Amino acid sequence: MKDRMTWLKSIAVIMVLGIALAGCAAIEKSEATDTEQLLAAAGFIMKPADTPEKLAHLKTLTQLKVVPHDRNGKVYYVYADAADCQCLYAGNQEAYQRYENLAVKQNIAQMNEAASMDWGMWGPWEPGW
Repeated sequence: MKDRMTWLKSIAVIMVLGIALAGCAAIEKSEATDTEQLLAAAGFIMKPADTPEKLAHLKTLTQLKVVPHDRNGKVYYVYADAADCQCLYAGNQEAYQRYENLAVKQNIAQMNEAASMDWGMWGPWEPGW
């Protein structure tokens, strides 16, 4: 009986961890999609990893982060997504600046939305507030 309880507890822990990991993956995928939309709006060019060689190279790049790269003496910014779109986004300095501006505007809009919520109607959230 004791062995069965230990086994059931182990299964429960594994299931909880699996659910938590799935939730984290969903959040990361959503954030990647948001970033990729901003990059496209800023003028970055999406380049699919449409050959095994390109996909192998894509996997060696820093993932889900805009990183500067030097190519032929010019700086380009690259965002690699080997897991989801299997593509990279590439942009020049101007596109990167537009991306940064769009990201700031999006963050401000999200903060304004959060600030405009009427939380007062819920009253105190903890005893003594």
